[in-house]
Amino acid sequence: MNHTMFAAVAESAQAPLVVRHIARPIPGKGQVLVKVHAAGVNPLDSKIASGAAAHARQELPAVLGLDLAGTVIELGEAVEGFALGEEVFGMAGGIGGAQGAMAEYIAVDARLIAPKPHTLSMREAAALPLVFITAWEGLVDRANVRAGQRVLIHGGAGGVGQVAVQLAKARGAEVYATGSAASLDFIRSLGATAIDYQAESVDSYVEQHTAGEGFDIVYDTVGGTTLDAAFKAVKPYTGHVLSCLGWGQHSLAPLSFKSATYSGVFTLTPLLTGKGREHHGAILREAATLADAGQLRIRVDQQRYKLHEVNEALRQVAEGRGKGKTVIELLSNPSSL
Repeated sequence: MNHTMFAAVAESAQAPLVVRHIARPIPGKGQVLVKVHAAGVNPLDSKIASGAAAHARQELPAVLGLDLAGTVIELGEAVEGFALGEEVFGMAGGIGGAQGAMAEYIAVDARLIAPKPHTLSMREAAALPLVFITAWEGLVDRANVRAGQRVLIHGGAGGVGQVAVQLAKARGAEVYATGSAASLDFIRSLGATAIDYQAESVDSYVEQHTAGEGFDIVYDTVGGTTLDAAFKAVKPYTGHVLSCLGWGQHSLAPLSFKSATYSGVFTLTPLLTGKGREHHGAILREAATLADAGQLRIRVDQQRYKLHEVNEALRQVAEGRGKGKTVIELLSNPSSL
């Protein structure tokens, strides 16, 4: 057995990642060893590489990459529910000192992964975990989205946004989503009513789509002034605002005067603290069920990257050039990595 593997290593902040041989991990108690077929690239990965993500607690040098899809090739002690050769996916590393997915192999906590959806490719499955978990923790865990509600997703064409639209629809809600003019057709293709946030004011679309009442749930996936817009768009008393990027300084007055509620979503907590990891695995099983039922898809950027092209992939994500999620593919032939 080869005891080394290729991995993309961020050696220092703002320096290009380097693909080199490192020790192949050995799965510990409760872990499985996964041969990585595809690694999703998230904005957080590029922020860690640039040294601008203290909240991720990933000291460099480190192997980056939160999201993965691959095959189980070894079971650690006390692992149940997974079999050798099983295809899995998950958000399982790359922060908190743990090795990331941009490597040929990764040892992961079995609680954080789930069987891969049958209807999705490895590339698609690797693009899904972080964004689906983030959408679910907001819409389901915090807001209990359900039929009869009007839901507004800010940033409906983004990674979290496109999944949030589909999740809210699958649970019976009437869904609206904001985006730029170029993204409106894609938003409509997901089944939401598209709103051009640059052309329409908050007051105008609240009046048009809710007769001035406001939306039952507003999920901000953009941050900054978009969260302030969410406070304005939510329904009084029973309305609930969610944000996965509510990290700035905001006036709560518009929300307070409506007697509405707010929840923050910080999806990294189970990876950083070790608490609640089983819930991530359970959420991913829900994702697989929806995908296999034809109620969930993920748009993956058509540009294909191999491991040695990791810096180009990170640049694409940092610059927001991708049309869909960016994914790195890892093939079995090391010379093609």
